[in-house]
Amino acid sequence: MDPMDIVGKSKEDVSLPKSTMCKIIKEMLPPDVRVARDAQDLLVECCVEFINLLSSESNEVCNREDKKTIAPEHVVTALQDSPKGGKFSGVEMTEEEAVAEQQRMFAEARARMNNGLAKPAEAGPDGAVDS
Repeated sequence: MDPMDIVGKSKEDVSLPKSTMCKIIKEMLPPDVRVARDAQDLLVECCVEFINLLSSESNEVCNREDKKTIAPEHVVTALQDSPKGGKFSGVEMTEEEAVAEQQRMFAEARARMNNGLAKPAEAGPDGAVDS
């Protein structure tokens, strides 16, 4: 993704309110569980990324129907049957493929958390990710 792919703003300018997100995170966990600040920041970043992806998919559904406003039905449709291979449901992959994909995404998130200082790890031919 391009750093300016959110209309008029760089990705660094777009976020969710941290205090609200931290409150939601704490409410969802048992009272004796603590979450590190880095983990909270990563969860916020993942939520922003999910919203960006879902918004884009919903916009594609809306455009296919020649509408100008994204309606709740467009969001539901995007969640149920994404035209790009079901990003949100029904994706079949082997456990090894899932682990390799998860490791790749962890490496990308780690690189973003380190302000892009680390290059995302590439999966090797055996699916293993060097980090």
